[in-house]
Amino acid sequence: MSKTLAIGLNLVFLFVFGINQAYSACEDEAGPGVNWGLCDLSGKDLKNKDLSNAILAGANLENADFSGALLENADFNFANLVNTRFDKARMPNVRMVGIKAQGASFKSAVLDNSRFSRAQLNNANFTAARAENTSFYESELESAVFIDARLNESNFEQSNLTHAKFNRAQLQQSIFRGARLHGTDFNTADLSKATFDESDCLGADFTDANLTRASFKKAEIEEAIFTGALLSRAIWSDYKRCRVRSIGECL
Repeated sequence: MSKTLAIGLNLVFLFVFGINQAYSACEDEAGPGVNWGLCDLSGKDLKNKDLSNAILAGANLENADFSGALLENADFNFANLVNTRFDKARMPNVRMVGIKAQGASFKSAVLDNSRFSRAQLNNANFTAARAENTSFYESELESAVFIDARLNESNFEQSNLTHAKFNRAQLQQSIFRGARLHGTDFNTADLSKATFDESDCLGADFTDANLTRASFKKAEIEEAIFTGALLSRAIWSDYKRCRVRSIGECL
């Protein structure tokens, strides 16, 4: 057998073997640690499955359904999750950096200690979700819904939250530094010790919110609404510290 023919046969073998391996991985049954990276699983029904430690990085999961699934430590980095459902899923420590998840639903999901940095989450629904100590750094969250969500110590720094809704959300010690908050609704939210330094709060609504010890250093707040908001010891945009009994305005 000639050297050229031998090399050619080896290349064919490696090509076919590689294709079979990739195909086999994408066809693997759902289970802990499954590797579905880069697979096309759009529309797949994965409700109540145990996919803890699964690898789904770069996968196409548009319109898939993970409702009630166990996804602890799963890797979804850079996956397509447009209109995907994660309602009531248990997914702490999940990695979703750079995902495209416009219109995705995370209602009542557990997302503590997760990473959504630089994610596309416009119109996503996090109603009643628990995502404490979770990072949404530099994410697009226009018109996202966080009503009744638990988001204490979470990071929204440099994110776009235009028209997002945080009604009654728990956001103690959360960070909104440099965020775009045009028309964002924080009505009755608990924002005690939250950081809004250098944020753009044009038309943001803080009606009846708890802003005790919150910080607005260098923030744009001239057109924000603070009716009934608790501002005890908050730091205003001009570095003034509000008096203990400040309600609705910084005294």
